[in-house]
Amino acid sequence: MSLSSLNFLRNFRTEKQQFAIIGMGRFGRAVALTLHNAGYEVLAVDRDEKRVSQALSNRIAAHAIQLDSTELSALKEAGILEFNTVIVAIGNYLAESVTTTLTLKEAGIDFVVAKASSETHMKILKKVGADHVVFPEREMGCELARLLTKPRILDQFELDSKYSIVEMVVPKEFDGKTIAELELRSKYGLTLLVIRDDKDKLEINPLPNRRLKKETVIVVLGSNDDINRLINKT
Repeated sequence: MSLSSLNFLRNFRTEKQQFAIIGMGRFGRAVALTLHNAGYEVLAVDRDEKRVSQALSNRIAAHAIQLDSTELSALKEAGILEFNTVIVAIGNYLAESVTTTLTLKEAGIDFVVAKASSETHMKILKKVGADHVVFPEREMGCELARLLTKPRILDQFELDSKYSIVEMVVPKEFDGKTIAELELRSKYGLTLLVIRDDKDKLEINPLPNRRLKKETVIVVLGSNDDINRLINKT
């Protein structure tokens, strides 16, 4: 189970939100497939006709179109400027990525997410107005390091740069203790949202008298500092 599969996270969804994803490389395809499977309306965009055809045949998006994303007229004609969020997944062509991001922001797109392939690329994307920049290679490296050094954390959903929702294994020190006895909120500043038992049954907002068992799974909400403090202490 991953955090994205938990029902309570669906509350973050904006109804009828639409996503246009420009660039059908590995990253763009992965994002398109994930959003499409989650029930969002996705438009896949690429300048390569073969990639557009693959997006449709592989059913990773509801719609797909071939165009040059650096051309404002092409974006207008395709209706991309009407989307809530546009993801620029062009990582290997810096000029095309930056020009597309700048064009989208100047055209009034509310939220533009852009993929960076280097630190310099990331800085430029931020300069031209990208609302959020992702650096998949670096983030994957950080994720691997986190999993290796903090094996109790199974998954992490970052709400922003300071706060996260984390899925973690119950440490042996918590075995047999109630939520009230652990005083997670007063001692660690954390809120326990969900308990998952060994049969994958979810218990949302568990009662204070609920006893925890080692090696079962809990989901907690709090600051990254507090989460790290808990992990390092147990």
